[in-house]
Amino acid sequence: MPHVSVNGIRLYYEVTGQGTPLVFAHEFAGDCRSWDPQVAHFARRYRVITYNARGYPPSDVPEALDAYSQDIAVDDLRGVVEQAAGGPAHICGLSMGGYATLHFGLRYPDLARSLVVAGCGYGSDGPEAFQRDADALSERIQQNGMAAVAPLYAEGPMRVQFQRKDPQGWRAFADALARHSTTGSAMTLRGVQGRRPTVYSLQDRLARLTVPTLIVTGDEDEPCLEPGVFMKRQIKTAGLLVVPNTGHVINLEEPAAFNAAVLEFLTLAESGRWPSRDPRSVGRSSMIPDERD
Repeated sequence: MPHVSVNGIRLYYEVTGQGTPLVFAHEFAGDCRSWDPQVAHFARRYRVITYNARGYPPSDVPEALDAYSQDIAVDDLRGVVEQAAGGPAHICGLSMGGYATLHFGLRYPDLARSLVVAGCGYGSDGPEAFQRDADALSERIQQNGMAAVAPLYAEGPMRVQFQRKDPQGWRAFADALARHSTTGSAMTLRGVQGRRPTVYSLQDRLARLTVPTLIVTGDEDEPCLEPGVFMKRQIKTAGLLVVPNTGHVINLEEPAAFNAAVLEFLTLAESGRWPSRDPRSVGRSSMIPDERD
């Protein structure tokens, strides 16, 4: 099995296709297989790289809590980009992977050809309550096992949309989630999810980001809507796509729409046609341009 090694931790990855590297970073409830619809689509044009985060076998599963954090997740992604992709790559992430993608762009912009930040924002509104929920769910997973908790998590308020639209696809997702590592899931929730900085706390850094960025959120993914608008307003090179009647698992729930939007974005970014926001569009008046001095 191919692995990269980052600070002594082995991360499993897969490569499909040829061309410019495109790296996908998965969400908490997924793994590299969560990107199967995207691999099939994008491997026609790109060298697609998917990987399992630490805590997700066959990647290593450290048992210590201090082996899991947002900063560590970003360094893991850097290891994949440098070792598996061989250099600068397009990065696309969902949820936990979306946070890693965003922070990767902030910390290592020279390694990012573009960023797709999807389903990003959980914990930004009400971070204290979110941390309590993450800690409580982590404890529940440790006590009862992932197989017991997965059915409840898979039917969360932002995932029932997927269940309604595609019961078979949702069932495959839920069954795969039940097979996740109990230790890896519990430590990821506590160390990465519950303690990462909010999107709002990144305001100054977001304003300096110049990597082409596409923000994607479902309109029923409530915890990501306001953070998505916030990111759009702060990142001068960002576009925002809101997918209608859609929850959190955008790439699986609406794969055709997701793939089409991401492909269009990558095409524009590669050709240098993805714009920065015209400063005239944020004037004092919504009706007439600001008067020049």
